Amino acid sequence: MQVKLSLLVTALLILLVSLIGALFSDSAENLLREQIGRKALEVAHTVALNQQIHDGLKAGDAETVQRVAEAIRMATEAEFVVVGDTKGIRFSHPDPEKIGKDFVGGDIDAALQEGRAYTSQSVGTLGPSLRGIVPLRDGSGGEIIGFVAVGYLIRDIDMMIRENQREILSYVAIVLLFGIVGAGVIARGLKAAIMGLEVHEIAALFHERNAIIGAIREGIIAVDREGRLTFVNLAARQYLGRDFDQDPSGQPLTEICSCPELVRGLDAGERLLDQEMLLQGRPMIVNLLPLGEERGGLVASFRPKDEVERLTRELSHAQKYSELLRAQTHEYSNKMHTIAGLIQLGAHKEALDLVMTEASGYQELIRNLADTVPDPVLAGVILGKYNRACELKVKLEFDAENSFSMVPSEMEREPLVTILGNLLDNAFDAVREGQGQRLVRLYLTDLGPDLIIEVEDSGPGIPAAVAGTLFESGVTTKSGSGRGIGLALVQRAVDRLGGQIVYNDGELGGALFTVIIPK
Repeated sequence: MQVKLSLLVTALLILLVSLIGALFSDSAENLLREQIGRKALEVAHTVALNQQIHDGLKAGDAETVQRVAEAIRMATEAEFVVVGDTKGIRFSHPDPEKIGKDFVGGDIDAALQEGRAYTSQSVGTLGPSLRGIVPLRDGSGGEIIGFVAVGYLIRDIDMMIRENQREILSYVAIVLLFGIVGAGVIARGLKAAIMGLEVHEIAALFHERNAIIGAIREGIIAVDREGRLTFVNLAARQYLGRDFDQDPSGQPLTEICSCPELVRGLDAGERLLDQEMLLQGRPMIVNLLPLGEERGGLVASFRPKDEVERLTRELSHAQKYSELLRAQTHEYSNKMHTIAGLIQLGAHKEALDLVMTEASGYQELIRNLADTVPDPVLAGVILGKYNRACELKVKLEFDAENSFSMVPSEMEREPLVTILGNLLDNAFDAVREGQGQRLVRLYLTDLGPDLIIEVEDSGPGIPAAVAGTLFESGVTTKSGSGRGIGLALVQRAVDRLGGQIVYNDGELGGALFTVIIPK
């Protein structure tokens, strides 16, 4: 690319400098001819005003006229100064032998007949020349008594023009030399600035960059040091709730979103990672990356906090299911060893009873789920929690009277999973802290205009001190860090579905949570 760019700039420079040089040379040639013609005319006027020329011409004294005319010619470096009468007869000439003969060139009529002063180019006895011709009058405004012609040979003028052109050409050559060197320096600097990439590589990177940014689900905006937008991707437009008819580049950030924290981050120019901010009134997880001192500004990426929390919950559920599978594997391995031991001892009936006891509860739950909760996502959550209850030695009762087959297809399943999973997890934790039976009941019904979910446990219940703030983030009745999140997530999921959640004391002695969601 560097060689191509150097050649391109050099070719363009040669073209421009050559064109400018040609125009300048032509202008200089025209100007030189004009100046010489003006000088010839001025000298002719000077001769025409000379009294000795007047007197000599009227007296027919060619010797006097020749002497004065030659003196003026030598002083002005003119090629010839010719004075003639109204018949065109010369009274002076650089070649004395031409005196007394007719003026050659045929361009004196306008001076003799019309009394005009002018320049003319014609061929005389000395060759082609540029002449200034002036009428010679008897006194001020008197009759025309002759003419004065002052000329410079064309070959001398052409020689001066060529000298000027050679000088111009030398300047053009110097400019071209500096231009070629400059083109090389510019090409090398540009090559370094674009990291040695070729044009097609830059285009490919640009398309790849657009494709990558378009595929990113995070909102990305870039602003300059004045706080004006330089880039907004599609996800950012969606999160900001703005459908720009035109490219928003150049607009102030404060005009398209209300986020004081983001503006403060821009002013501070500090790097921030995974900070929670309110963007357009919506909680977002935001990352800020300054662009450096020279360029200024920053790049901000953000994603709704609830999406991040959803991914976190999904990962947490996956980890819990993994732990559950390991526990179940260990538990069933122990039971298989027990069954194998009974068979080896010949206690076949006891082995069969153990197998039937283990299978009956699980099979009954699967049958109930198939009849009452046909939705595979919700049924999978309940089945997973049943296995978790078995691992924790907690009895999970699933009422055969449950009915949850009328869940609207357009209703989001993810909030329902959050509600069921967190309420059952909280119930399991509650009964594990109690001293009596470990019992959790799950009741589901979709009869009527609402979906109703009830989770009751036999735990110690909810203390009155935290009952009023139970659904706030960080409020918990359990010890340890990382607590007080489950019920806050449940409240958020219920609000998302437009429902409500109610807490009461249950018949089992613990807590009873009732969730009502309109269909």
